Amino acid sequence: MKEKEIIFTAKVLSVLFTPFYLPILGLLILFIFSYLSLLPLTYKLFLLLMFYLFTVFLPTALIRFYRRYQGWTLIELGSRERRAIPYVISIFSYLLCYYIMAATHVPHFMGSILIAALVIQVACAIINLFIKISTHTAAIGGVTGALLAFSVIFSFNPVWWLCIVLLLAGMVGTSRMILRQHSLRQVVLGYLAGVACSFVSVLLF
Repeated sequence: MKEKEIIFTAKVLSVLFTPFYLPILGLLILFIFSYLSLLPLTYKLFLLLMFYLFTVFLPTALIRFYRRYQGWTLIELGSRERRAIPYVISIFSYLLCYYIMAATHVPHFMGSILIAALVIQVACAIINLFIKISTHTAAIGGVTGALLAFSVIFSFNPVWWLCIVLLLAGMVGTSRMILRQHSLRQVVLGYLAGVACSFVSVLLF
């Protein structure tokens, strides 16, 4: 029973911290630490809903449809050779969201979050051509990088939030290894790629 509980907990963590939640987490960081906290609640809820639709719901639904059309299990879809189309779907969804944000003149820093998430997706897709890495830890690494970058931009102390994110990163990475989806090397490489891409993207864009 203990082993089943550990596996169940690992599955829950993998679902809760799916890579698609990176933009929403970054947006929440902005709503807490930047001048965007002054925006009306209804506008913030609208933006969160838009982020959810285009960065979580749409890519998840399309990837699930693609997997069922191919008749693959989640484990079969996770193989390095079959991850190209899911990456393309994710990148397309993020680009569509960014286009809508640009067309509606959404504040700049929100766009930088999508750019960071998009850069991480592209980096993971390219790296995946050579070696398999964890997109789950790349995503939580992206949150780490964004948190560090925004702490530089807005001059706040990120230590406590960083401790929480690092703890979550460890839990997510461990869950991926428990489920035998990734090795320690793939988990660490994914996290480092996420941190680097997000930190540089937020500072530059």
